Amino acid sequence: MQTQRQQQQMSVVTLGVADLARSKRFYVGGFGWRPAFENEEIVFYQMNGFVLGTWLKDQLAADSRREAAPSSGFALAHNVATEQAVDETLDRLADHGGRLMRPADAPPHGGRRGYVADPDGHAWEIAWNPAFPISPEGYVTFGL
Repeated sequence: MQTQRQQQQMSVVTLGVADLARSKRFYVGGFGWRPAFENEEIVFYQMNGFVLGTWLKDQLAADSRREAAPSSGFALAHNVATEQAVDETLDRLADHGGRLMRPADAPPHGGRRGYVADPDGHAWEIAWNPAFPISPEGYVTFGL
């Protein structure tokens, strides 16, 4: 009997936030992203192949029936096209409410990376890796 392989995809990543306006300043002003939908509780950003949501953390906790709690067990990543763009992006995000966690440097595996936290403490790695090409549509391909 053959088993059907499940599609490897992610539909939505939702981050709990304390203040939508403060969060929006970081994502819209810092990254330059445009909301696809927003109301008084949530903002959705259409990404390349999935949706990123920023939802008031109390509402997210109620919806998922769990306590709102900070998490440091993950980091999101935003790859950029050039080595110089790592520093520029980190600076712009810090200017729009982010907190620099790790200044840009060269990791042992090559490229350049740094970390910034959004206003709610969600960690973002800003990275340039020549082995991870970015298509014109913004899709990153895992490099070997």
